[in-house]
Amino acid sequence: MAYDPPPLREPDLPRTAKVRPVALRTGWTTGACATAATKAALTALVTGTSPEQVEIGLPAGRRVRFPVARCDRTAGGAEAVVVKDAGDDPDVTHGAELTATVGWRQIPGLALAGGSGVGTVTKPGLGLPVGGPAINDTPRQMIGAAVAELVDLAVLGVRVVISVPRGEIMARKTTNRRLGILGGISILGTTGVVRPFSTASWRASVVQAVQVAAAQGESTVVLCTGGRTERAARELLPELPEVCFVEVGDFTGAAVTAAVTHGLSGVAFVGMAGKLAKLAAGVLMTHYTRSKVDLSLLGAVTVEAGGTAELAAAVTAANTGRHAYELWEAAGLLGPAGDLLCGRVRAVLRRFAGDAVAVDVAMVDFTGRRCVAASGRWAR
Repeated sequence: MAYDPPPLREPDLPRTAKVRPVALRTGWTTGACATAATKAALTALVTGTSPEQVEIGLPAGRRVRFPVARCDRTAGGAEAVVVKDAGDDPDVTHGAELTATVGWRQIPGLALAGGSGVGTVTKPGLGLPVGGPAINDTPRQMIGAAVAELVDLAVLGVRVVISVPRGEIMARKTTNRRLGILGGISILGTTGVVRPFSTASWRASVVQAVQVAAAQGESTVVLCTGGRTERAARELLPELPEVCFVEVGDFTGAAVTAAVTHGLSGVAFVGMAGKLAKLAAGVLMTHYTRSKVDLSLLGAVTVEAGGTAELAAAVTAANTGRHAYELWEAAGLLGPAGDLLCGRVRAVLRRFAGDAVAVDVAMVDFTGRRCVAASGRWAR
C-alpha cells in the first residue's frame, strides 16, 4: 500500500493553557511529593519525632526540601502528607494530598503498594505490571532511595503504601481510564520537577530558546521532548554546544517555525514512540487534549516493515504507543518499524520546514539511554 502523506495540523492551545501567558513557575511531580511524604513518615517511625519538612534527592542529583502538611504516628507505624504544588502547569493534581503510610515488615527490603486514590494498571503498554499500582519506575526508585537514607534495607523491612484522597475524582480529568489505569491517579515523574510544558508561556520559551541558538551563530537545533530524550540527544550529537538542545514538550511545530524564521539550516528531533506517532500523523502540537496516538498508522508501519497481519492487528489494537513499541520489540521488528516511523516523521517535518532545512529524526527507548531507530544522518 502506497504511503499517503498526512495533512499537517498544529492545533490551538487548550483554554486552560492560554490564560497563563507570563509565569513559568515550576512545580513538583506526584512522584517527588510521594517520596517526600514517605521520608517524613519513615522519619517519624524511626525517630519518634514528626518532621515539619524533609529533604529528598531528585534523579539528577539535586536535593530539595518539602514542607510536611501532616505527620502522625499510628498504631502500626506512621503516616505523612505532602501537598502537591504543580507550579504554573494546569495540572489536575495540583493541591493533591500525597499520603504515605509506612510500617515495618518481617522480610528485609522495601514493599511498595498503592492505596486509595492511586490507580491500578489493567492494560499492558505502560511499562508497569498489570494488576499493580500505577507508580512509575522513577518514583519507585526515588522512594527506595529516600527509605535507604534512613534504614538499611538489607537488614530491615519497610512497607510503604501511597494513597491520594480524592484521587479517583482527579483521575476523571485525565486519560487514565483510556489507558487502563482505574481507580485513581498515577504517581509520575522522570525528574521530580513539573515544567509547564502545556502553557502558552512554555511555548514562548521554546521559541526563545531557538532564537538564542540562532543568535549565537548555531546552524542546527536539536528538539527533545523532555529530560530523558535530551540526554539521549546529547549522546548522539556530543559535538554540539548546550544552547542547541531545546526541550520542546508539545511544541515541535513552534520550534520548527522558529528555526526556519531565524535561518537555521538543520533540525534534529529525538523522541519516544508516542510523540513520534503523533508527529508522523502530521500533528505538530501534541498536547494530550488535542491529539492522540494514531495506532492505525503504527499498524500500517508494521505491515510496511514486514510484520505479519496478526502483528499489525495487535499493534492497531494496542493500548498505547509504548505498547505498540513493546509488540514490535517482542516480534524482532523494532529496528525496521522504528526506522520507518522515524522516516515518516522526517517527511512531515521536512514538509513543514521546507526544503532549505535538513531534518534528522531518532527514536530512543523509554529509559532514554539507547537509540533504537533513526532516519537522516543517524539512519543505519
